[in-house]
Amino acid sequence: MPLSIDELRSKVEEYRNKGLNSQQIADELSLSQTTIQWLSSSHVPADEDAPHDIYVGWRSIAVKASRVETVSYLFSDIIDEEIGDDVDCLVGISINGIPFAQAIAGQMDLEIAISRSISESDGGHLSDIFASVGGKRVVVVDDVVSSGTTMRKTVQHLKNAGADVKLCLVLANKTEMNEIEGVPLRGLFRVVTV
Repeated sequence: MPLSIDELRSKVEEYRNKGLNSQQIADELSLSQTTIQWLSSSHVPADEDAPHDIYVGWRSIAVKASRVETVSYLFSDIIDEEIGDDVDCLVGISINGIPFAQAIAGQMDLEIAISRSISESDGGHLSDIFASVGGKRVVVVDDVVSSGTTMRKTVQHLKNAGADVKLCLVLANKTEMNEIEGVPLRGLFRVVTV
């Protein structure tokens, strides 16, 4: 069930009190950072100041590993269609892209790397525990693209780390973009207002 604006504001405040930053709250609520900042404002902004955003709730998928794996078969098919076997590694964007990346990597017998945000302005951090990306052909996976900021920063960071970014995949694309930083962007669903 979708949350009201007041309920979203309460959730944002709850997450802030737990120490989450805007990027992390945006991940939790599948909203853009711009929307989180708007919801966080101390005054009640006018409706005309509201960002254009769409809440994407995918909890019905996320609560069961078998459902995440099933959706990941669709992602694997899209990878095959777009780039064939021209991929070495899946990069899951923390937190919501990780389960999809893991399932896809398992299905396609590929390496997995994890990218996580460390601040709202930096490009992120590639975990040293997982695969390195230098010199590898990678596919980036996340749950939702809202404004494209997180995906754009991640692609730039991966390229700076020596990766050849071949494709970006998301469950829901809330934009009209078909590429980010020159890399094809594919979503299982495009969710835009008309």
